Amino acid sequence: MRMRNRLVFKLLGSIAISFGVSFLVLAVLSQTFFRLFQADQLTDYGLTIYNTLMLIIILVFIAVFLALVRGRMIYLKEISERVHEIAGGNLGLTIDVNGEDELAQLARNINFMSKELEGKFEYERNLERSKNELITNVSHDLRTPLTSIIGYLDLIRKGQYRSQLELNEYVEMTYAKSQRLNSLIDELFEYTRLSSPDVKLNLEEVDLSALLEQMLGEYIPIFDSQQMTIEKSIIAEPVILLMDVEKMVRVYENILINAKKYSEKPSVLKAAFEVHGSSAVLRLSNKTEKPIKQEVNQLFERFVIGETSRSDIQGTGLGLAISKRIVELHGGHITAEYSEGWLTIIIEHRI
Repeated sequence: MRMRNRLVFKLLGSIAISFGVSFLVLAVLSQTFFRLFQADQLTDYGLTIYNTLMLIIILVFIAVFLALVRGRMIYLKEISERVHEIAGGNLGLTIDVNGEDELAQLARNINFMSKELEGKFEYERNLERSKNELITNVSHDLRTPLTSIIGYLDLIRKGQYRSQLELNEYVEMTYAKSQRLNSLIDELFEYTRLSSPDVKLNLEEVDLSALLEQMLGEYIPIFDSQQMTIEKSIIAEPVILLMDVEKMVRVYENILINAKKYSEKPSVLKAAFEVHGSSAVLRLSNKTEKPIKQEVNQLFERFVIGETSRSDIQGTGLGLAISKRIVELHGGHITAEYSEGWLTIIIEHRI
């Protein structure tokens, strides 16, 4: 509304200037014709002279008005053409910004809109591509345990077992596969829910130093049973952060469980938590059984599990992808490094 009012004001100003110049020309010409008439150099000061004056005034008015608005009209035409191209699907197209007036501001707004639309359409395309990939991967991962369950149940249904021990073995395998299927479905729903733009966090103030001390203390006997020890270096001072405790605890637990599952035995888990400027950084390092072959940060992609992609029956491949999403929802970053047999997961929080 304000921009429109300024444009109207400038248009009226151009009209006023054109009218003023035309009036000035009229006054000069009238005086000139009047002096010529008094000097007997004009024999008629009637309708013909009047019509001539009016024609000259109109032409002067139009010429001055066009001179004042021509640049803006050309620029406005260019803006109109670019908007038409953007509307035709050429998203991301920008308009040259000339000057600092209202049309220049309009061009900036259109450029911003074009870039925003391009970003949103690209996001939608990536979301659709991601959804298709997710459906493809889920179909594969659901089918694998489901096929096994159907196979074992079919053997049981047909009585194709030699002993009660073999029957019990089939039942146990069926139960294990059904648990695997249930775990995959649960994590799939969790990942889908967290991927929604409407997901909300239950934020509260938490002393992260104390929380990590408590969690690592609880995992000491669990790691002891796996011939692993925890070496921790946690900053003593309180580090107060706003976070959804339940979700972030899941992140830390997921990394600790992965470290227990994929570490060499016996070995050490190194946990270090420090503050660097405006960042609180947690580093969890474990000795892996063999070098990581792929780029380590691929571990945070869907369905990538440890050494191979979607091959370990003990994992769903969604845990680290869920962890990454949770950390990003908190405005943090999670990355991985690999060096000389040590895999380090780094979680960075903003203070």
